Amino acid sequence: MKKRLWATGAVLGVLTTCATLPPAAEASPHPGGRHPHPSPHRHALPLGPAGLPETRTTTTLQPGVTLTRIVRGNAQDPALHWTVEVSIPGGDTSPDPDAPPTVLKDRASADELTAELRRDGFEARAEEVRTPTTADYRGGTLGWRVRIGTFDSQAAATAERTRLRAAGHTGSAVYTGWDGETTDRGPWHVDVLTVDPRTFRGTLGASYGPDLEDRETTSALSASATATAAVNAGFFVLDPKAGAPGDPAGVGVYDGRLLSEPVAGRPGLVVHDNGRRTEITRLTWRGRITGRGSSLPLDGVNRVPGLIRNCGGGAGDTPTSLPLHDVTCTDPDELVTFTPEYGARTPGGEGVEAVLDAHERVVELRSPRGGTIPPGGSSIQATGERVADLTALARVGDRLSVSTTLLDARGRRISPSPRTDIVNGGPELVRDGRIHVTPATDGMVHPGDPSWYYGWVHKRNPRTLAGVDAAGRTVLVTADGRGTGSLGLSIGESAEVAKSLGLRDAVNLDGGGSTTMVAEGAVLNSPSDAAGERPVGDALLILPHRHGT
Repeated sequence: MKKRLWATGAVLGVLTTCATLPPAAEASPHPGGRHPHPSPHRHALPLGPAGLPETRTTTTLQPGVTLTRIVRGNAQDPALHWTVEVSIPGGDTSPDPDAPPTVLKDRASADELTAELRRDGFEARAEEVRTPTTADYRGGTLGWRVRIGTFDSQAAATAERTRLRAAGHTGSAVYTGWDGETTDRGPWHVDVLTVDPRTFRGTLGASYGPDLEDRETTSALSASATATAAVNAGFFVLDPKAGAPGDPAGVGVYDGRLLSEPVAGRPGLVVHDNGRRTEITRLTWRGRITGRGSSLPLDGVNRVPGLIRNCGGGAGDTPTSLPLHDVTCTDPDELVTFTPEYGARTPGGEGVEAVLDAHERVVELRSPRGGTIPPGGSSIQATGERVADLTALARVGDRLSVSTTLLDARGRRISPSPRTDIVNGGPELVRDGRIHVTPATDGMVHPGDPSWYYGWVHKRNPRTLAGVDAAGRTVLVTADGRGTGSLGLSIGESAEVAKSLGLRDAVNLDGGGSTTMVAEGAVLNSPSDAAGERPVGDALLILPHRHGT
């Protein structure tokens, strides 16, 4: 555990108020002028039609930290129902008849499947899916989906799915409230943590637990640091086939140290332990190994060589060197450095590994690679064609220097202090107070696969958001989803919500089953995984004031 985030002291839970907001009304969580600054949450959430009921409950968790719980909309919207969404095969009329079944296809393929299903006795329909324009994506028609029936319950839709499968088709039971229609009447459950640096005397930071390659729940990370509150943070490796589970899938800076390299050009949330100067910055990096009068470029930091989760690596990566979210790019020829924070042992496999002691002396060249790192030391692993390069540079007893540099979007060097943490995110949501959604830039537009964009960006899901308002307050937001009790947010709605909460700049963090908010030792929201709270790669923690500092 990061030692800087350990703390002691009582957690306060005071000044609780409730408010019911009519549309466009303003409500301060501190009536009667008891708060010296205006509330950052002044307007009703821009979800559903105007006039929906909305209630807010605000609690001061500790000086400078408030929690606002927002419930918007009707408990039951009669216009929403369950249905069965069918996977559409290529079909005889498809531009690619041999393509695997997907949720969205061209209209001809959708019409062909609809006709077939109707002949088999199903109440099938084809529906066009249109998505909004963003800052870097034209939007418009994503494709056509095929759905069957209208059902009052998930059980009834699941029964129809069983009948569909017996007829040789595949599909899933879905709730139409997840589609993202602006006419939907809710409900939505949104929780907001606000850190005001003018009165905050605690610590704001990120923690990944005992090491990078192990996942822990947000509540466990919060409890280990005796945090007042916490939310899940960046994207991370989940499948062992994509790398080491728990490893950040993008930039990870903890206590000022770069422990995971950026996905090229994607945004990072930069926080400082005093809660001041939170910002969102697009990042790249460079790294080098230097020894014996020559040097080699690094490909990665603390990740399994050859596997680049979310892509955005270097030349030679397949299928792309650009960001591509939820895709693992590959490169057989890599140099990756490891620090003790990675885990008990570095990844094993073919290649060679130069092991360095605390004085940067090579103490061992091991092949195959994989093993422990000396206390305070490090290692460099080489695979494929880079094995010969590293072997020529590193000899036992030689000194080998490893350097890494963070760069901003303009190529300027960033030197985080030991009081700075950076977690990865994407896409951007708000920039300079205006909606600025960047799915194409950040790899959320998959060429030739509109179904991925449909499920991840267009549809409503649980979301975790973060940003900073014009007064310098850090704001952390979670929205429940994937249920009938809370519809979740599309990426576009996430941006609208962030703007309505007064955020000047905002970014999307990891969401879905990872979305978790903890306060005073309890999980506040309803994580969507069937197994309950999901272990994650890292979390943002708010700690109480540490006595004597």
